Amino acid sequence: MAYGKSIELFLVNGTADSLITAELSNWNGKAIKIPRIEVASCSRADISQAGVYFLFCKEDDGTDSVYIGEAENVKDRLVQHLRDYQSEKEKFYWNTAVIFVGRDLNKALIRYLENRFVEIARSCKRYMVLTKNTYRNTVMKESQVAVMEEFVDNVKILINALGYKVLDPLLQIGTDVTSADDEELFINTGSTSATGMVTSEGFVVLKGAVVNEKASTKSLSTGMKKLRDKIFADGRVVNMTTTEDILFSSSSAAAEFVLGYSASGPRTWKAKDGRTLKEIEDNATVD
Repeated sequence: MAYGKSIELFLVNGTADSLITAELSNWNGKAIKIPRIEVASCSRADISQAGVYFLFCKEDDGTDSVYIGEAENVKDRLVQHLRDYQSEKEKFYWNTAVIFVGRDLNKALIRYLENRFVEIARSCKRYMVLTKNTYRNTVMKESQVAVMEEFVDNVKILINALGYKVLDPLLQIGTDVTSADDEELFINTGSTSATGMVTSEGFVVLKGAVVNEKASTKSLSTGMKKLRDKIFADGRVVNMTTTEDILFSSSSAAAEFVLGYSASGPRTWKAKDGRTLKEIEDNATVD
């Protein structure tokens, strides 16, 4: 059973564009979100502790990327990142750092955390992960692993609350929150076959969907043409089959992508029993 959680956000300088701290009730860890331009001049003791950090970047093509690292003194490491970029030793440019520190973290523990966060971020596939190497064989006691896994779970909550879904899978499996839309939906037309689900962010087309090879250039919007071309170019469709779950803004956008022509998502996506998404949503709003 999931329980509610209380998060305390503190705008250190009175504005959401500057330094923010975030803490969960009954947890000794802390998140510190700090803009790049404030790192060098920041004199806070907590960012000079041992911890893990996320550096968030925006690539030239608009995609999101992240560098995940660890350090026994996080501020010193962030300053080194700044120097490395200035001397052209580092190619990526980050705008915001989100730091996580906690009581009694040491080198072994932060190495373990860094590796876990890199693994999770890569599996979620929302951000391109820039971290190349991590320590994968950190030796720890069973009790330490349990404590660090709780740390990982709390970081997932806080970093999401701060606006970064880097550790958040497209589909939430095993949650206690259910809705009338919480079921698989299908499109089976001609050679096209796809399964999808409504989520809190829009609509996800599941891995293994077979999309229509022939797209109607007259019917598709310019935006969908570009999105379809990009998804194909990124390798997320191979031999007309999706290689991973793909998030769309709506069921209609998902239907257009799969079918290759303009379509109403609520009327096109259907449950196993033949009900359309529109019928499911209409029933969910009936008192």
